[in-house]
Amino acid sequence: MKKLLLVFVLIYSQTFFAQTAKEIIEKNIELSGGLTNWKLLNSVLLQGKVVLGIKDEYPIKIFQERPNLTKTVLTINNKETAIEGYDGNKGYAMNYATNKVQEYPNYVPESFDNDFIDWENKGFDAKYLGKEKVGEIYCHKVELTKNVNKNYYYFDTKTYMLLKEIKKDETVSYSDYKKVGNLVMPFRIESSSAKKDGDYVMLINKIDINKVFPTNIFKF
Repeated sequence: MKKLLLVFVLIYSQTFFAQTAKEIIEKNIELSGGLTNWKLLNSVLLQGKVVLGIKDEYPIKIFQERPNLTKTVLTINNKETAIEGYDGNKGYAMNYATNKVQEYPNYVPESFDNDFIDWENKGFDAKYLGKEKVGEIYCHKVELTKNVNKNYYYFDTKTYMLLKEIKKDETVSYSDYKKVGNLVMPFRIESSSAKKDGDYVMLINKIDINKVFPTNIFKF
């Protein structure tokens, strides 16, 4: 009888955690604008500045468009310079050894939508890992797993906004959320890694959504 009771508790606990993870993700999508509005989002233009290291600071523009088009442009010495992107067929990134943008055959573009949109259809498994503090804020910790890859997400227990994301080689923090049309987006993004070679802080001052870009904007 005790063994049967233990099995029941384990099954119930796993079901509860799975449902809780799903509910947290759904709450995040709902409070950040709703699934319909996120799916109606077709393009984004982020403008602001990026801080590299301690003193290196540059104006930045990031163009993004469905399904996975992207281009990052920095203003260096009063000149706009594309440093990374994907044009739909090929991926490019700055080779700082030669100081030139070059094509990378194995470039893997990120999806336009975040992992939470239709996460089940994308093949992710979600697991609730309890509450954990990010700074002084209590967060719900959710694990998304696909194949052998595990990512961890921390959602504010009060607002359900995403505060931190831990990937294999990078930790990204999000803050300063503001309304953009019908959506809520972070205006401060901070990235760090163990190697410290790609750390940055991005301070966004303007976000345009569903802007129609020139047809050649993603070309390099």
